[in-house]
Amino acid sequence: MKLKTLIPAFGAFMIASSAQAQETAVAVPTDTVFILNSLLFLIGGFLVFWMAAGFSMLEAGLVRSKNVTMQLTKNMGLFGFACLAYYFVGYNLMYPLGTWATEGVISGIWGPAVLETVGVDAAGADDYSYASTGSDFFFQLMFCAATASIVSGALAERIKLWPFLVFTVLLTGFIYPLQASWKWGSLLAREPQDQNIKTRPFTLCVTWHDLPSWQ
Repeated sequence: MKLKTLIPAFGAFMIASSAQAQETAVAVPTDTVFILNSLLFLIGGFLVFWMAAGFSMLEAGLVRSKNVTMQLTKNMGLFGFACLAYYFVGYNLMYPLGTWATEGVISGIWGPAVLETVGVDAAGADDYSYASTGSDFFFQLMFCAATASIVSGALAERIKLWPFLVFTVLLTGFIYPLQASWKWGSLLAREPQDQNIKTRPFTLCVTWHDLPSWQ
């Protein structure tokens, strides 16, 4: 069979196969969805964590040798403070779950994040059709802390340690979660049918990259 005949035949086969697959969609078991979504959150979080380690190496290489230790200390310390701030305040501020103090503006839930216990079963999971809350918390925490890493690089050799760590608490506990809740939680309180789903993937880029430059 000549190539010019084979290519159209292969294209027709792929189109027919795609149409048949859409007609006979296979239901994915809930267990598989829960496991793979949780695993994806964890893998994505690990990658962002190591990206922050790359930020540390970059900043250490760009500052004067006498400031390398301080710059690495800032990058290590900010993750510890970010974890505490995001756990105790930020996570619930970012995910109001429909409980708004002011509709679409600020969460009505203030307090530590409530995570699932280790070894939780299907009945005890918060949303077994989605992913584990712990994996989602870890994923979002990594992006939140990486936001402070960007500020660390921008202020390299320009700020002392403790003022920067105080700012990190404010950024990761209040500023970042509040802005993220507007984008992922309420989308400015618009009804779901009025939201343009195509804009949602870009909200992460706006929150994570633009927010540090505004500080």
